[in-house]
Amino acid sequence: MVADLNPQAPEPVQDQDWPLRSWGLALLGALVGLAIHHITLNEPHNFTEDSTRLALATFLGVAGIGFAFVVERGKIRGSALFALIAGLVIASVLYWSGDFTSWEPWRLVSALLTVAIAAPLFQGWRDGGSVRWHIPYIETHNRAWTNICLWFASWAFVGTVFLLVLLLGALFDLIGIDALKDLIEKGWFAMTLAGAAFGGAAGLLRDHERIVRLLQRVVMLVLSVLAPVLAVGLVLFLLALPFTGLGALWETTKSTTPIVLSCVIGALILANAVIGDRPEDEAKLRVMRWSAMALGVTILPLGIIAAISTGLRIDQYGLTPERLWAVMFTAIACAYGLAYLVSVLRGRETGWTGVVRPANMRLALALCAIAFLLSTPLISFGAISTRDQLARLESGKVSVDQFDFAALRFDFGPAGMKALKKLAKQGKTKEIRTAAADALKSDDRYAASQARQRTETLGNITTFPKDASLPQALRDRLAQIGYCTASEQCNLIYRPDAGQAILIGRWGNRILRLENGAWAEDNRPTPVIGKEDAQKMNEAFARGKVEIRSVPRQQVFIDGKPVGDAFE
Repeated sequence: MVADLNPQAPEPVQDQDWPLRSWGLALLGALVGLAIHHITLNEPHNFTEDSTRLALATFLGVAGIGFAFVVERGKIRGSALFALIAGLVIASVLYWSGDFTSWEPWRLVSALLTVAIAAPLFQGWRDGGSVRWHIPYIETHNRAWTNICLWFASWAFVGTVFLLVLLLGALFDLIGIDALKDLIEKGWFAMTLAGAAFGGAAGLLRDHERIVRLLQRVVMLVLSVLAPVLAVGLVLFLLALPFTGLGALWETTKSTTPIVLSCVIGALILANAVIGDRPEDEAKLRVMRWSAMALGVTILPLGIIAAISTGLRIDQYGLTPERLWAVMFTAIACAYGLAYLVSVLRGRETGWTGVVRPANMRLALALCAIAFLLSTPLISFGAISTRDQLARLESGKVSVDQFDFAALRFDFGPAGMKALKKLAKQGKTKEIRTAAADALKSDDRYAASQARQRTETLGNITTFPKDASLPQALRDRLAQIGYCTASEQCNLIYRPDAGQAILIGRWGNRILRLENGAWAEDNRPTPVIGKEDAQKMNEAFARGKVEIRSVPRQQVFIDGKPVGDAFE
């Protein structure tokens, strides 16, 4: 397909009223909703976990929504074919997943992204020109924003319909007629109503597409106003990095990559809201145009920062499916950043927006193809990560007590599950076989995470007296607090005679008291300790330089009753 690089293409022709579409989509939505209800329920109030049935229900839902978004008068066959393919793409991910206690959810995200990008590309190709393999940019970009507005507006209508039905049910219940109220509580009725409301809303809004496109322009106008704010923030952030250093990014949070990539997405959205579909749609204020250019320039540096952050995490802890997906998202961010930077440099004289629009089209086509490839079983990040983590375990780079067996069980897909079963039978040591067998027995990701967190927490605590034997209830409570991590060591003074444990760390002290067999936490605020002071404190604590002193305090009493906290 060839993208249209001509910004002077005519305004897309608006749809004429087609009342049959609204009624037809409402009926289709009701049938799809009812079918999904019966497919996904094994028994009353018992949701199925069978991948085949879930895939079938997903196929119906996605195909129905896709058809509602793309159907046009006289083009029903092509629209239906696209909707069926879209449903098949997403349903296939669920079908291939098999056991949903161990699958890769990012595959589903890739499939959804594939369909979300493919829909406006298909609409633009079908409706925007006479050349067979020609995709006009203006129509495609317009369709993308229109589809977003249509999605949220349709669901808003569904919510309004449910509120209205609930209100009517409550009204009739006041006079003793509870039939409507009881009907609302039926799952089949709720799904049928939701499907009918969504289909009807989509059809009605499609019949009045001028209103939707007006809403789209309002949204783009509002977003364009925010462009200078984000542009100034991102530019100041990048200018501050030479003075603060990149090290601060890794010390303060483990979420550097998600935060930075979110900024990249925000920059892309706001920059495109400013430049619009064509020169006539560009913001007139110079500050907004400069802001869009600044946002385009900052994308590549942000993508590089995300790449460094992801690389550091991989170097420290090895590959996981989540980190490999982060690598892909980071690569995509860098590709967009490079394209936007080149567009700014090439368009210094003629205008960068005329260069970046065709770049957007090419990037969209490439992103759609990559997302589709990643949604298939051809590339398994779970298998790649499993091999890497097993190599780290076998080489001794990570100890058995630090190895995340729960991640193999729940996060690495079928390859992780297969490797875990092998470790349980053929692990090199008894500790490996026992840990793998324990992970296989767990059907609850949260419980497995709690067990690992308990092990990690206790490994990061220095006790006084040294090597104190902590009761299981106290161990569980310390794990629940989540106060001690690999980067934040803690100290614990255990006083069994007093039924007291004092947890001391950088973020202050926490006092736990044994009450009725359970350890209750005293949540009185304590001051935060600086990193250097905390390190010195930890070293002194490890040497046993710990004591508890009685400190005289003062407190206000009125009529014999204490008022406020004690003070010196």
